[in-house]
Amino acid sequence: MFTIMEDRDIVTWNSMIAGLLKVRQLREARKLFDEMPERDIVSWNTILDGFVKAGEMEEAFDLFQKMPQRNVVSWSTMVMGYSKAGDMDMARVLFDKMPLKTLVPWTIIISGYAEKGLAKEAASLYDQMERDGLRLDDGSIVSILAACAESGLLAVGVKVHDSIKRLKFKCSVAVCNALVDMYAKCGSLDKAWSVFNRMAKRDVVSWNAMLHGFAMHGHASEALQVFSRMKMEGFQPDRVTFVGVLCACTHAGLIDEGVEYFYAMEKDYGIVPQIEHYGCMIDLLGRGGRLKEAFRLVHTMPFEPNAIIWGTLLGACRLHDAVELAEKVLDLLLELDPSDPGNYSMLANIFAASGDWDSAASVRLRMRSIGIQKPSGASSIEIDNEVHEFTVFDRSHPKFDRIYQMLDRLGQDLKQVVHPKDTSLPVEVDR
Repeated sequence: MFTIMEDRDIVTWNSMIAGLLKVRQLREARKLFDEMPERDIVSWNTILDGFVKAGEMEEAFDLFQKMPQRNVVSWSTMVMGYSKAGDMDMARVLFDKMPLKTLVPWTIIISGYAEKGLAKEAASLYDQMERDGLRLDDGSIVSILAACAESGLLAVGVKVHDSIKRLKFKCSVAVCNALVDMYAKCGSLDKAWSVFNRMAKRDVVSWNAMLHGFAMHGHASEALQVFSRMKMEGFQPDRVTFVGVLCACTHAGLIDEGVEYFYAMEKDYGIVPQIEHYGCMIDLLGRGGRLKEAFRLVHTMPFEPNAIIWGTLLGACRLHDAVELAEKVLDLLLELDPSDPGNYSMLANIFAASGDWDSAASVRLRMRSIGIQKPSGASSIEIDNEVHEFTVFDRSHPKFDRIYQMLDRLGQDLKQVVHPKDTSLPVEVDR
């Protein structure tokens, strides 16, 4: 239609470019943009947004520099792009250079820092935003709290909640849900429960956030009580609800109950189980030692098993030293994801646990021959509004000497209190 139109105005061109971007035809959209006889700020912002969403920040920056004029949308789009790309230094440079800052770019930059676990920067900017007199709205609150939930950054989430209470902000259901989700994911279940119980109105998302919070932290009984109460109050569970219910059963070892819930999904609630529900079931059966049943379920489910499904089953094989099944699972897993070092490492550990050192060494040798090395796992902890990350054999922290001294001391203390016949507890700390 566009190609045969004789009279094309700038709105038509812009609409066509936006349509191409919606169906991810970035190159075609750029070609059309370059052919435009004239462009306005909407044209530039539309194509700029397309490159940013595609993660092509070099081309986005090139476009940004060429823009004859920029507005808040242009600047905010670039700040968002660099934040999503993890380049917070560049995002901050552009943010600081913005001639005019509305609530949107403030929300983007604070959320960016919060999502990366950079508590001091996020908190400092949040305080500055309040000093500049910008008032929060639902969108900004939900965005910042979601970022805090993603990274487990409790301190900034608490700061937002304090502002809500101080300003007597009238919380919508969406804001309350974001608070419950943030507190729950950050492990502050008492506060999540308090916000949840004070909600004047709830929706299914509210119940799911609370249920998942209890489930993910191992409070299966509380999670299942929330599920029961949810139904009693007339709320219809959805697919997300049952992921939480099955996770709760997995953490509590409630295998038969979990199987019951799984088959009740379609029968009682009309919800067809999706691959994530099958994944929960395989995890549940696998952890419970019912490996053959889990293996059968993988082969009978109406989806092609993905790497996560096979990886879950491989983890269960390691838990129960099921060497033969582990080898079968690994062969299938490597067809999907041959480069994941964790899979090889897990099989080597299974062989080692069963005393088959030759096979364990063979797997390690195979890893080296194809150039695969397993990176060290990382853990993080938030102390005094700062997130500290550490790995095995890590000596990068400025106070690593004191950290290892404390670990040595804890190891010695554990030796004093552990039962003398219990030799299974590891107390040595390697550096």
